[in-house]
Amino acid sequence: MLKQFLLAVVIFSLLVSCKTEIKKETSQLTEKDKQKPNIVVIYVDDLGYGDIGVNGAIGASTPNIDKLANNGINFTDAHCSAATCTPSRYSLLTGSYAFRNNAQILQGDAPLLINSDEATLPKMLQKNGYKTAVVGKWHLGLGDGEVDWNKEVAPGPREIGFDYSFLIPATGDRVPAVYLENQKVMNLDPNDPLKVSYKGKIGNLPTGFENPDLLRQVPDGQHNKTIVNGISRIGFMSGGRSAWWVDEEFPDVLVGKAKKFINENRDTPFFLYLAYHDIHVPRLPNEKFLGKSSMGVRGDVIEQMDWCTGEVVKYLEELGLDRNTLVLFSSDNGPVLNDGYQDESVEKLGNHKPAGPFRGGKYSALEAGTRMPTIAYWPGTISSKTSNALWSQVDLYASIAALTGHDLDDREAPDSFNMLDVILGKTEYGRKEMLEESFTLSLRLGEWKYIAPTKRNPKWIDNKGVESGFSSEPQLFNLREDISETKNVAKDNETLVKEIQERIKMIKEKGSRLL
Repeated sequence: MLKQFLLAVVIFSLLVSCKTEIKKETSQLTEKDKQKPNIVVIYVDDLGYGDIGVNGAIGASTPNIDKLANNGINFTDAHCSAATCTPSRYSLLTGSYAFRNNAQILQGDAPLLINSDEATLPKMLQKNGYKTAVVGKWHLGLGDGEVDWNKEVAPGPREIGFDYSFLIPATGDRVPAVYLENQKVMNLDPNDPLKVSYKGKIGNLPTGFENPDLLRQVPDGQHNKTIVNGISRIGFMSGGRSAWWVDEEFPDVLVGKAKKFINENRDTPFFLYLAYHDIHVPRLPNEKFLGKSSMGVRGDVIEQMDWCTGEVVKYLEELGLDRNTLVLFSSDNGPVLNDGYQDESVEKLGNHKPAGPFRGGKYSALEAGTRMPTIAYWPGTISSKTSNALWSQVDLYASIAALTGHDLDDREAPDSFNMLDVILGKTEYGRKEMLEESFTLSLRLGEWKYIAPTKRNPKWIDNKGVESGFSSEPQLFNLREDISETKNVAKDNETLVKEIQERIKMIKEKGSRLL
């Protein structure tokens, strides 16, 4: 009885301290803070914790990212909100956990996931005098479900707060394989209309299933539809040939559009959400990066992504904007090697550990699914350090609101907490409690990590070389003693498990910030 009593006291103390910390919603802003700094969020796709040099990468060089980390804050326990891309992107832009909107990986013709009436990070910044832009991978849906790609596509980024948009509409492995600028397909010939279908083949374009001899990479059974640039994609497409992208041009195109937006808005506060395609499949590095790493094409696109980052930061420096710009660098979910196409990623991995010391990766409930390489960089404001503070990308909304002096209302960003002092390096007093999403829900509570049981155990995840971490039984790990989550101690801590289960239930019902 004494043991149970003491354990209950510890649990109560953790929850109270968590609530006390989180209630510290207002940071004391200096006059310099109040100048409304520019904000650049660099969002990588499928980059693992161990995929950058400062976190132990072997076989691929990331000097530009390492420079940010060595002159800013390198976070060791910062997380995306979910182990897959669409949910993480939803949470970053809304401050809301993705399960509240049943957000899952979307098809290329899915309707806009974020409701036009919903509060969003870019809308909030617009209200506070910012020009806003998204450049790169979108994958949050477009239109209302019946898109005519030959007209302006709406609703889209404009309706949720972006003044400018230049999009890869879904992902590189999905059609439509075209760019959208301000919600119109670029370079489209009206005499060759573009059509997209995820229901069945349309038109007479070759597919990977029918014409494997035309392919540059061998696909799985899902990625074997319409062929564009020698790669078969998910979904079917016809027409629009003048608008088709060339994958190898992604880095120059996206960096060019980012620089153009920065230059055009250099005299006003701006928010740039720069979402790379790299290092997602298909991995088709530009010729200047091909063979540059020793890890095959996955390593090459890591170096390509690092170059893109360096180009943007150097441009901020050239324009004299770097000392008034907060740069946040992170990834949307953990690493994956074999995710739809046969390339060299597995064979040439060598001693490199994409997930670092953690288990799991993309799709997984284990720590590598959401524990991301994360860096905050702001010359003259942020000092060089490594931080162990626990926080989540869902917190960016409330943190940036605090930076700009915006007061959140009760309906706004229900799961986002003000971590501004953590991001600026003023404290390591981060979260004590944090939800993680995958095909189940997990909860971090101090040193503890709980994974809720699930009957759904997708065996296809194991085929991608990623440990799923799913189980039909509750799982509890002590991360301070077992960072790789190898010893389930749920049966030895039944009272704690019940308390955490109740906590998850409360978060689901009420919203984290409203507890």
